[in-house]
Amino acid sequence: MATKINSGDRTTRSSISIFIVVGLCCFFYLLGAWQRSGFGKGDSIALEITKSGADCNIIPNLNFETHHSSEAGVVDDPESKIEVFKPCDPRYTDYTPCQDQRRAMTFPRENMIYRERHCPPENEKLHCLIPAPKGYVTPFPWPKSRDYVPYANAPYKSLTVEKAIQNWIQYEGNVFRFPGGGTQFPQGADAYIDQLASVIPIKSGIVRTALDTGCGVASWGAYLWKRNVIAMSFAPRDSHEAQVQFALERGVPAVIGVLGTIKLPYPSAAFDMAHCSRCLIPWGANDGMYMMEVDRVLRPGGYWVLSGPPINWKNNYKAWQHPKEELQEEQRKIEEIAKILCWEKKSEKGEIAIWQKRVNVDSCPRTEDDSQATFCKTADAEDVWYKNMEKCVTPYPNANRGEVPDGELKPFPDRLNAVPPRIARGSVPGVSVDTYLEDNKIWKKHVNAYKNIIKIIASGRYRNIMDMNAGLGGFAAALESPKLWVMNVVPTIAEKNTLGVVYERGLIGIYHDWCEAFSTYPRTYDLIHANGVFSLYKDKCSFEDILLEMDRILRPEGAVILRDEVDVLVKVKKIAGGMRWDTKLTDHEDGPFVPVKILVAVKQYWVAGEKE
Repeated sequence: MATKINSGDRTTRSSISIFIVVGLCCFFYLLGAWQRSGFGKGDSIALEITKSGADCNIIPNLNFETHHSSEAGVVDDPESKIEVFKPCDPRYTDYTPCQDQRRAMTFPRENMIYRERHCPPENEKLHCLIPAPKGYVTPFPWPKSRDYVPYANAPYKSLTVEKAIQNWIQYEGNVFRFPGGGTQFPQGADAYIDQLASVIPIKSGIVRTALDTGCGVASWGAYLWKRNVIAMSFAPRDSHEAQVQFALERGVPAVIGVLGTIKLPYPSAAFDMAHCSRCLIPWGANDGMYMMEVDRVLRPGGYWVLSGPPINWKNNYKAWQHPKEELQEEQRKIEEIAKILCWEKKSEKGEIAIWQKRVNVDSCPRTEDDSQATFCKTADAEDVWYKNMEKCVTPYPNANRGEVPDGELKPFPDRLNAVPPRIARGSVPGVSVDTYLEDNKIWKKHVNAYKNIIKIIASGRYRNIMDMNAGLGGFAAALESPKLWVMNVVPTIAEKNTLGVVYERGLIGIYHDWCEAFSTYPRTYDLIHANGVFSLYKDKCSFEDILLEMDRILRPEGAVILRDEVDVLVKVKKIAGGMRWDTKLTDHEDGPFVPVKILVAVKQYWVAGEKE
């Protein structure tokens, strides 16, 4: 009996030993797989995030609706020490760091140098929160915002007097009303655009992206929107007080900018149409340099519209109160430069002239040996950030060098998800057709996850949206809606220059370096998205500076979505905790074991002079 019992014990012990060995083997196999998966970076932090709620994709303590309340919300990690940023003095309510009026006056006025970007040195940067003006409210939803802006948001009446007979803007009680007029279209932008559409195929979808130089309050761009054309409007911060600010309050894409000595921050061949309506740009000056810059950013086959002086000067010089000799010479220069650029004049009627850029070098009668045309020798026509404008013609793409893609751009909206020509011909290193198509799928998945977090993201609550690191434009394409638009920013230090691809998709965007302030007024964006921005800039400039700039351009009760490595986001979250933002860190949509996380924030409502 004893022998049987001992034998049974040995059998049991053997079974247990085998079980333990097998279990350990399985454990170490899974451990190895776990380590290879990439999980482990910031594990303890990620696990704490996972433990903090049953469903990390639900954000119960963030409210994305507008309430105009200044009550503080719950901020995570209450035990960590947070630097609290104080409000700036109320005089900085409309502060634009790189277009500061006082600093501008220290620069030469020649060629509008003083109206270009001049950013403050490190020791002059503000390290405080830009306040909203007293009475600030969330702008009206689109399309009402096209016609009405709350007076408290931009309390400047000078244009209502200066442009009274031109129907730019009218003051009515506690709102500004925008009748849709302009200096060249006092009867309204719709009738003016109808005139253009008699020559330019605006409704066909072929013309999708437009550039408005010297845009005023951007009524031209505002009324193009319903025709499925998106305009990038720009004007300097000058005596036309708050003109770009009014444009953005209306929900129209615009930036502070000027044609001076520096190249425009857009890629070559970006726009289907460019426009100047009495924009006061001396097109014939500097040997045609400004027209040459427009030619650089105008797509082959694109249109240039010039209305107002000096067009049809013979019939208009008395009304314009300009010497006819000056106007005659100015138009002569413009016509001469247009010929050098190989633009074909399509129409001149009334005070409106329209030219079309040739499609390719074969359709242009001049050659690169033409003595009148000096061709640009720059190897990269996309290298424009703080680069001097050139008095030269950007060469047409040459089919013999394989620079012309097969076929033309598809009409919008088909071009939004079609393979862009730059990718089809391999012009973006490391991005193939398959890479592009996969990127589209990924961003549709990401945006669906965002919609689960912020239920109202596509409801019209957020009109002006910015993507701080746009890549191929997948985020904007996945969000595409007539209720919103996205400013696709491609950082100047990004590994790949993809802004040309963004434009070929029928979207708009701009180059920018996030170590500097963006060319816009405070409180101009409803939602800011940033994918990998802080990882990109972690060795370039401080997270604090980038976050303070985001806060400056974000509207009260606006939202932020950050996607980045967990350890980076934890640092960002701590800084944001002192900025009157309510924040929540949540898992990647693929689960807690992915080291990339999502930080969502809502900027609290507060105004200048308000007690904390």
